[in-house]
Amino acid sequence: MTKSTYWADSYIDKRCSAQEALKHIRPGQRIFIGSSCAEPQHLVQELSEISTRFTDLEIVRLLSIENGPLTLIANESPSHQFKIRSFYLGSCGSNIIKKNQRFITPINLSQIPHLFKSGLMPLNAALIQATPPDDFGWMSLGISVDINLSACETADIVICQINPKMPRVLGRSFIHVNDVDFIVEHEAPLLTIQPIPEHESGIAIAKFISRLIKDGSTIQTSLGLTTEIIKMALSNKNDIGVHSQYLSDAIMHLFSMGVITNKKKGFNNGKLVAGSAVGSTELYEFLDDNPSIEFYPSDYINNPGIIGRHNKMVTLNTAMAIDLTGQVAADALPLNNYTGINGLLDFTRGAAMSQGGKSIFVMTSTMDHGQKSRIVPLLTEHAVVVPRGDVQFVATEYGLVNLFGKTLQERVMALVSIAHPDFRDELFAKAKEMGLVDSKRKFNQANKGIYPFKYEETIIIKNIPITFRPAKPVDERFIQEHYYTMNRGDIISRFFHEKKSFAYDQIETTYDIDYINDQTIVATIGELGFEKVIAVGEYFRNTIINMAEVAYSVSKEYQGMGIAAILQKKINQAAIDNGIKGLIAYIAPHNKSMISLFHKQPYKVTTERNEDVLILTCMFNEPKQDDDDDGGKALGNAILSMG
Repeated sequence: MTKSTYWADSYIDKRCSAQEALKHIRPGQRIFIGSSCAEPQHLVQELSEISTRFTDLEIVRLLSIENGPLTLIANESPSHQFKIRSFYLGSCGSNIIKKNQRFITPINLSQIPHLFKSGLMPLNAALIQATPPDDFGWMSLGISVDINLSACETADIVICQINPKMPRVLGRSFIHVNDVDFIVEHEAPLLTIQPIPEHESGIAIAKFISRLIKDGSTIQTSLGLTTEIIKMALSNKNDIGVHSQYLSDAIMHLFSMGVITNKKKGFNNGKLVAGSAVGSTELYEFLDDNPSIEFYPSDYINNPGIIGRHNKMVTLNTAMAIDLTGQVAADALPLNNYTGINGLLDFTRGAAMSQGGKSIFVMTSTMDHGQKSRIVPLLTEHAVVVPRGDVQFVATEYGLVNLFGKTLQERVMALVSIAHPDFRDELFAKAKEMGLVDSKRKFNQANKGIYPFKYEETIIIKNIPITFRPAKPVDERFIQEHYYTMNRGDIISRFFHEKKSFAYDQIETTYDIDYINDQTIVATIGELGFEKVIAVGEYFRNTIINMAEVAYSVSKEYQGMGIAAILQKKINQAAIDNGIKGLIAYIAPHNKSMISLFHKQPYKVTTERNEDVLILTCMFNEPKQDDDDDGGKALGNAILSMG
């Protein structure tokens, strides 16, 4: 008699209790258990009840959840019973991380399915969780497809917990009733995680990274990022797409706000694509039968070639630490220990292959309640996860820098500038000791200045996006190039004599600033880290009289566009914010544009003559009156008075 292969009959034949299914597991076997929030809790609990029957049972999983049954059981069981191999240690506390770190398996997530399918790591059994079958016998793996699918396809025995609470997620996420060996029906709430606690520095970090993300970008976010950082960085964007290893509640919120449309991804348009979800019950309900969302296994999601096919792919990952050469340790933020290699390198390299792609590493500047810097001379206490050659953007609450294509000295100056001020001098001194910085360079107190993000602004002028922002130590070369490209007349107008050299020690007061007594605003075009400085406005405070001397320069091809007026307005505001009484400008009489610019101040301007120099002064507490000179008559009188 021929045995029926109709899936419904097969389902009935395979249905059994957890105890009966688990009888087929033997000591010394390698067992895969569905990971993260899709962990089959009922099967795991029953496995723990009979744990004394086993010795040397090797448990393979992807991600640990600290309050998950498997983690709790593993921590309480004798080591000879369970050996848990984790590809990604996940959200365990630091003491658990230390206890189990010898079982972490360093591997990129894109390669794990190959590890199973090739037979290099054969699986004797797979314990998973899935939805009830549809009318055709297909069951969705729900919130965790990543490596679960390949485990099911290669394990000798597949034991499936059928849970009606599991959302039916579309995509390449289905297994058939005929392809499992035992079916255990058990309804139970899915594991959820609480949002990562927000931290004050998150607001500043979000502002910095928001500047990098353009409309129409495709994003990947790591579990280490807080909901508020993601929402603040993206809430003002349009047509964002998602191709990510994990989905979180933050992504759900942005989707509901209309920020995420997936219309301009350039690949899998219209679909929000991921490998798994970790979050709240609301997130899981959002995923259920949602036609705009598809889950795929990790050899697809984390394939750098697939990632690179998306338009403007932006990866947002957290870092535990980074050294002064740019090497990155695995991801973690305060009050969160998502750590391990995972898919971090896959997405970093995939973004580098994308047209307009960017990889961004985010971290707070300190750890251990401010006692240690996350930016360190060399990574000695942490493993290198991302090599220095793959690192692009790095953000802390003190700034954002681009390390791509930079020399070691440029990297040092960049990273020191975004380190916590309390550690900058120590880092700089160590860099000199290591030979990473010119021995003649000095660390001035100005290097401890806090970058004033509030003065940053991008303005479209004649269809050119021009960014006005405070200067940074990393701008040294850009400012040099600006001065070297100025013509002879503009150089004389700016410096009062002909100059042919702009060595760093001659112009360091322009970029080595404390943002209070010395301030420089630059106008730039181009990508962050490779900008072209087209204009410079600066003030230098005379603390004795509490007045600031100002000077401006604009590249020839950008003159007459109102750039100097914008610089002057921002310099005014910075001076007022820092308690300066007024401004002084020393101007050559032939420099009509500078004289006219200064007279456009909304304050009363006085003019004095000192040999061959005009001295123009304005006080911030003396606003210009309606009958004050508008600049034209004063310009003529000033020039006549000189000669």
